[in-house]
Amino acid sequence: MKRARWSQEDGTGIEHLVMNVSAKGIVIESAVVGESDAQTFGLVYRIECDARWQVTRLALKLAGGAALDLHRDEHNNTWRDAAGTPLDALSGCIDVDLTATPFTNTLPIRRLALARGERRVIRVAYVRVPELAVSAAEQAYTCIEPGRRYRYEGLDTGFTAEITVDADGLVLDYPGLFKRIV
Repeated sequence: MKRARWSQEDGTGIEHLVMNVSAKGIVIESAVVGESDAQTFGLVYRIECDARWQVTRLALKLAGGAALDLHRDEHNNTWRDAAGTPLDALSGCIDVDLTATPFTNTLPIRRLALARGERRVIRVAYVRVPELAVSAAEQAYTCIEPGRRYRYEGLDTGFTAEITVDADGLVLDYPGLFKRIV
């Protein structure tokens, strides 16, 4: 079991995460108290992955508010909501990206296992918090130093950042956004 804690760089939020890795897969549970665009929120989330770091489930709940439960069928790479309704807009997405946490960068970093200088474009299920609005987004990851530094690019937004990670792929520093404190 691995634990991590991050603070928002502006000091308005904190996250506590627990990650369990086994031969059967990976389960991540976390609690975030944060702020986005001057809107405060409390969020708990759970991400389940298969042993290859491919997301199979994402469940989120806002304190006193909305919830979201998404499932990905590993065989045909389709997403469904809790009611079983297909989410065609997320077709082709394997990873998820939650705006409230640096953790979701770990998913493609671990799954892709990039070599130095290698760049991969991916499509992710992008979740804006606290709105819990879901859409597909194009992103790219480039390995600068294997197991240590990666360049993230939001291809839809033009945002880029150089992310430093630990040996488990957990973010240590996401400049301007998050800093690992434990």
